[in-house]
Amino acid sequence: MNESSPTVGRRTVLRGAAIAGAAVAAGPVLAACGSGEPTAADPTSTPADADATPSAGASGGGGASAVVLVATADVPEGGGIILNEPQVVVTQPTAGEFVAFSSICTHAGCPVADVTNGTIDCTCHGSKYAIADGSVVAGPAPSPLPPIEVTVDGDSVVRA
Repeated sequence: MNESSPTVGRRTVLRGAAIAGAAVAAGPVLAACGSGEPTAADPTSTPADADATPSAGASGGGGASAVVLVATADVPEGGGIILNEPQVVVTQPTAGEFVAFSSICTHAGCPVADVTNGTIDCTCHGSKYAIADGSVVAGPAPSPLPPIEVTVDGDSVVRA
């Protein structure tokens, strides 16, 4: 019997191996595209980012302690400061009044990039939020920045 079976040529095998190798090599690169890590529009970093340590006296007794976000002196009056870790923006709308919000824009999830002229600004698509309450001043953001409860403990702003 002379049955004919399909054969695979050497070029076909080599081409398949090359494609498979390229797919394996590209996997980590493509995975990084969806990692959610900030890119060139990385929020401003501050020395307080490294100092997010528990504050012993902030909890007022037993229970979990609060986390120090930033020194009050580092938050300009009428402005604010953006922290990378945690993703928080702390503002001081008026002297001695400190408020905080998520630093992630409610429009497309970009990190906000700047605090100027009384607004928290996202440079991805131009959204602006009020430093006093996180409300939308300019779209396309559909909703305010989520508030984060903070208190002042001595000369530090702490997450409550």
